[in-house]
Amino acid sequence: MVKLLDFLGLLFFGMVIYWLSAQPSLPTPMWFPHQDKLYHVVVYFILGLLLWRFTRHFIKSPIILAAVSIALGSLYGATDEWHQSFVEGRDADWLDWLADTAGVSLAVLCVYQLRKFLLK
Repeated sequence: MVKLLDFLGLLFFGMVIYWLSAQPSLPTPMWFPHQDKLYHVVVYFILGLLLWRFTRHFIKSPIILAAVSIALGSLYGATDEWHQSFVEGRDADWLDWLADTAGVSLAVLCVYQLRKFLLK
């Protein structure tokens, strides 16, 4: 049951990201330059947490689990940028993909380190 809930949470959040990417623009105020990169990091941080939760049901080695979670999150970020290249008013930006990958990596690093701390 937990595996199904983890999958549904990941699927739902992935769909939210896809839907947001399909919008011609997002109504977010810009208070400083490159603020959108911060949004990417935060959104993909959440995705990284959800990826870890789901993939832990299939991969027991923490280091492999971390690598797979980061790889999947980064791949989703790349496909998201590619998707945006087809949306009028949006464009693909490798810096956005880098921020996506940073967000996933940060989440996975946090979970990995927290796991080691809790197991002591």
